Amino acid sequence: MAPLTNLPSVLLGPRPGTYRAAVVAVTVVAAAWLSVGLVMRPRRGKKQLFTPSPRTTILPTLGEQEAAELPYPLDALPGGRDVVTPYGSIRVYEWGPEDGERVLLVHGASTPSVALGNLGHEFASSGRRVMVFDLFGRGYSDAPDNLNYDARLYMTQILLVLASSKLPWTEFNLVGYSLGGGLCVSFTRYFPHLVSSLTLLASGGLIRRYHIGWQSRLLYSSGLLPESLVRMVVRRSIRPKDEQSPPTTRNVDIASAETKKYLPNGDSDANGGKGFDIAAISKFRPGVAVSSVVRWQVDHHEGFVGAFLSTIRNSPIYAPQEDWRVLNMILEARRRFMDSKDAGPIPGLRAGKVLMVLGEDDTVIVKDETIEDATLALGSDGVEFAILPGGHELPITMSSAVADTIQGFWRKY
Repeated sequence: MAPLTNLPSVLLGPRPGTYRAAVVAVTVVAAAWLSVGLVMRPRRGKKQLFTPSPRTTILPTLGEQEAAELPYPLDALPGGRDVVTPYGSIRVYEWGPEDGERVLLVHGASTPSVALGNLGHEFASSGRRVMVFDLFGRGYSDAPDNLNYDARLYMTQILLVLASSKLPWTEFNLVGYSLGGGLCVSFTRYFPHLVSSLTLLASGGLIRRYHIGWQSRLLYSSGLLPESLVRMVVRRSIRPKDEQSPPTTRNVDIASAETKKYLPNGDSDANGGKGFDIAAISKFRPGVAVSSVVRWQVDHHEGFVGAFLSTIRNSPIYAPQEDWRVLNMILEARRRFMDSKDAGPIPGLRAGKVLMVLGEDDTVIVKDETIEDATLALGSDGVEFAILPGGHELPITMSSAVADTIQGFWRKY
């Protein structure tokens, strides 16, 4: 066998001195190349923090008359303002007597705050100060990017909205509709001292998971399908069609029902049918249907589909929810202190009881299941139920009856 010293240098490698010289040369060339690259490379813009709403992408392109004729004009409700935050701008409306009892309304997953405008007007006409706002990614609120649309994000938004008022909102009545109900439960869990009373209208948070269809499981489960495909399918599925679909009596999951309200057979708001889609979004805009507002939002808010998709994936919609268990403990503590003569008053949640308003014919929030599950979660002493005729569109189409029910609860406790 030939000695190692006779092997070709290409196999043995260069001599030590040659190796060091080569390393130095390569390092110098790499450093020079990197320096040139850093100098010559075009600077990248800052990472986008949010997707702007139609307030900045659409309204500037419209004339005054065109803007006024939108399904959801910027001045649809009184006392409007735009609140600039690190998460993007939030559209807020606040009106009613400044010294009136405070009421904060939180809307659902698909319809912006204008859907609760009728209810807000009912409270304001009774001498109360009302505030509503567009959830992130809805209406005229921007859509934060690269964040989960979960309870933490929405609780932060509520706090930002409260802080934006020129008036103190240190104690108020909290009213949540559909998704907004689940969000209000989460908020009350962490800030019970701020909440005078909690009212849940056709509320999410306790929907039994068997209602989730396999199509929704596939579509809304992150990672199972390409995200671009999911967004395309979701956009098509949640956009109301110009012609209404025929009614059906089957139960549906909230992912589809939030924008396509399948209701029992009938031809009125109480019996279902096309009640939700053709319902007037506001008594001041009787010619504008809910479906046209949602359709406008899908078509013109670039962040809406992503916000809706992330909300279904991450927000407190389906049972079980830990927030309800903790809320039960808080309500129990309130009732104990109320019964104790020696204990001082505890702020928030008077009477240690929550009001839940349900629609007799709601196929999204099923009445009998919700009564059973809410009683189990909060105890029979922790919740009071009010059943009104109607479907999931209840607070939009029957705002007067809903307001009377809520204010009766306030007077009682």
